[in-house]
Amino acid sequence: MNKFNRFLEEKVMPVAAKIGGQRHLLALRDGIIATMPFIVIGSFFMILANLPIPGYADWMTSIFGPTWSAKLNYPVDATFNIMSLIASFAVAYRLAETYKVDAMSAGTISVAAFLLSTPFSFNFTPVDAETGVMVTGAISKAFLSSKGLFVALLIGILSTEIYRWVVKRNIVIKLPSSVPSSVGKSFAALIPGFLVLFVIWVIRLLVELTPYENINNLFMTVLGEPLKLVGLTLGGTIVAELFVTILWACGLHGTNIVKGVMEPIWYGAMGDNMTAYQAHEPLPHIVTQQFFDNFIHIGGTGVTFGLVLSMVLFAKSQQMKQLGRLTLAPGIFNINEPVIFGLPIVLNPIMIIPFVLTSIVTVIVTFLGMDMGLVAKPVGIAVPWTMPPVISGYLASGGHLSGAVMNIVNILISFFIYLPFFKIYDRAKKREEDAMNAAELKENIL
Repeated sequence: MNKFNRFLEEKVMPVAAKIGGQRHLLALRDGIIATMPFIVIGSFFMILANLPIPGYADWMTSIFGPTWSAKLNYPVDATFNIMSLIASFAVAYRLAETYKVDAMSAGTISVAAFLLSTPFSFNFTPVDAETGVMVTGAISKAFLSSKGLFVALLIGILSTEIYRWVVKRNIVIKLPSSVPSSVGKSFAALIPGFLVLFVIWVIRLLVELTPYENINNLFMTVLGEPLKLVGLTLGGTIVAELFVTILWACGLHGTNIVKGVMEPIWYGAMGDNMTAYQAHEPLPHIVTQQFFDNFIHIGGTGVTFGLVLSMVLFAKSQQMKQLGRLTLAPGIFNINEPVIFGLPIVLNPIMIIPFVLTSIVTVIVTFLGMDMGLVAKPVGIAVPWTMPPVISGYLASGGHLSGAVMNIVNILISFFIYLPFFKIYDRAKKREEDAMNAAELKENIL
């Protein structure tokens, strides 16, 4: 055990810490997190438009007319379908902050660069028959939503790196100190902004000469498709979850580290499922962000809600009894840092085994259940990761009881895998407490 701990501390932790603190991965993570409030708001309206209650659609039609469902989708378009736009700004903003350059300018330049990279449609369609006003160009909302997320993230990083390179070399327009700082910053962004847009414009023109036709197709074919083949399969999902749990076992936030790489793929799959769900078509993907948030990470990474129940029901040592009571409420809302660092699971050779094993087993069982049609797939509704289990599975599956049942099954799997390991650990703690109590008693007698 001591050798295992030394291996984790000396070999694994330094490498994982460097990855976890890498500025570009952190910017990607923060950029995607910035989209979450809008996705949750859009999910609320999507739930209202698709409530699985008999007679609900007829009742809404009788009150609001036959177009009520389309009107409820307006907020969905204004939230889900600007995901990439928000991410392009947020990634650039956060990355610029780490370089200590003007984050607002970096963010706005990134948005302009992202729009420049996005293909326009030039179908000249009359809008008003009387005035003859015509649409001279439009961007498909698909490219502003999950379909364009991969490009938005990459351009957020590229544009900020160019911006930072120019600013650090002081190739900027400087105004007198008497000019307001906001005006000065705007003029200082002119040269780096021009260079960023020029570079993206040239890249777009070159890509249009290739069979890929546009930057989105290029990146999704060259980079996105291989990641999808890995990240959306059972084997790839197991590998991703294995990395998450091992990093957590070393005391690092494995969820954030792995999500920084895989989130664009999982959110893209979520967007595909949402589109299919709205169109009442078969859902194309099993693995989405909600697959992890609402079906696998019950109680937190490692499905630790089963461990919390083990502590509450079977703990013999006072330390474990108290910890069980303290971690029950956070565990219900899928917050498990008190367990990971309080038990601890970190660098604990006994508890690392069920921590990793439970995650892999629940991934396999859930994936196969959905693949065989026994459990409804996540429909693209962004249920917050803090939503208590059973409710979260029901909502994430679009109101199917099978989603709630899957949550219960995973909790039971977690409980029975953790229980024997916890009993071993709990007995060791009980012996330590008994030995300490006996020593104190003996000292008091003497």
